[in-house]
Amino acid sequence: MYISKSFIPILKNNPSEAKIKSHQLMLRVGMIKQSSSGIYSWLPLGLKVMKKIEQIVRHEQDKIGAQEILMPTIQSSDIWKESGRYEDYGDEMLRIKDRQNREMLYGPTNEELVTDIFRTSVKSYKSLPQLLYHIQWKFRDEIRPRFGIMRCREFFMKDAYSFDISDEDAIFSYNKFFLSYLKTFKRLELVAIPMAADTGPIGGNLSHEFIILADTGESKIFTDKRIFDLEYDDTKLEKKSLENLRKKYEQFYSVTDEKFNEKEFEKKVDAPYRLKTKGIEVGHIFYFSDKYSKPMNAAVDLPGGKKDFVKMGSYGIGVSRLVGAIIEAKYDEKNEVMKWPISVAPYDISIIPLTNKNDNSSLDKANKIFLELKKNDIDAIIDDTDENISAKIKKMSLIGAPFQIIIGKNSDDDFLEFKEVGKEMKKINLLEIIKIIKKQKEKN
Repeated sequence: MYISKSFIPILKNNPSEAKIKSHQLMLRVGMIKQSSSGIYSWLPLGLKVMKKIEQIVRHEQDKIGAQEILMPTIQSSDIWKESGRYEDYGDEMLRIKDRQNREMLYGPTNEELVTDIFRTSVKSYKSLPQLLYHIQWKFRDEIRPRFGIMRCREFFMKDAYSFDISDEDAIFSYNKFFLSYLKTFKRLELVAIPMAADTGPIGGNLSHEFIILADTGESKIFTDKRIFDLEYDDTKLEKKSLENLRKKYEQFYSVTDEKFNEKEFEKKVDAPYRLKTKGIEVGHIFYFSDKYSKPMNAAVDLPGGKKDFVKMGSYGIGVSRLVGAIIEAKYDEKNEVMKWPISVAPYDISIIPLTNKNDNSSLDKANKIFLELKKNDIDAIIDDTDENISAKIKKMSLIGAPFQIIIGKNSDDDFLEFKEVGKEMKKINLLEIIKIIKKQKEKN
């Protein structure tokens, strides 16, 4: 792929309306374009990153036994009235009417719709547990959309829902998602800390937000620094193992501002370990028992002929928001260098040849390298523009492919100038480059 043929509308300078790193970079390298207030078109570069994040989220959901469905963006108001949330949800809900004058809404979340699907399909406790998820666009009519895709009105989200017969089984499902989220964010090279949180309009009595530290975050967080050292790689999908995992995290004080208590914080956390800072919410999980199943009559047959309402939880990850969160965590604003994790990078490597109207040898060599990389499932882009080498390196560092090959005056037939973005240049052959990239990709 030549950059001259790619739809990557790069700007020379940061747009004046962008105030945080992610918004600046996404507009500058042409990942998104604003359509209206808080609503964006996703252009090829941005969509490519988001789709890779989506696939990682999907994979980790599948690993805990969740099954994917797809629910519509437009919902009937009837089921929301049935649950009692239609009037309570507030002005963030976009209410509309169709040509038959039926009240509809653009879904801000899907507890009601998935409960309706479940109650018409599952009748016996023998079919439980059920873990269902989908990845779909949502709409919340934010009063002040800002910070690009970090607080917008239309966003791409994974939301999952669990259905169980008892509180004990439901907590087991909750803990599965707890582990799944830790693993998802680790694959994205993000340190996301689970923090006790308020349940908000979703409801319930158990909730954790997953927060990454960032000065630009809107969440105030209060935590024990020792929580960052915890490990979970050996956790099995068993009740006791998952219960112990959550206990390991919950032994350390870690809350969002709605749950914060100064006296409790000072009592539970020794002064050297206290951390008060800001963060970005990238995931949120809730357990709310029969809050929706009871008013919507989602019950199953129990042994002995009795019926009971199923116990439910919901689990959200902001897939589109994660694009911005990774930028906030990884972008070196001072040096204008973005290094995407290779698992979600728009390209694995950029090839930067010295171009000359009278000499195509460097570009010819770039084309041969591109074909060899392609044979090894390595996604590359060639900067075939007429800019000088330093301008090309700067541009490609902004786009953020983790690796670069420079074909300039110091290149020869056997060795190439190769660098990992943010590190020193070295001269190695193409076979070694392929091994390095493959090894990095295998880790993810």
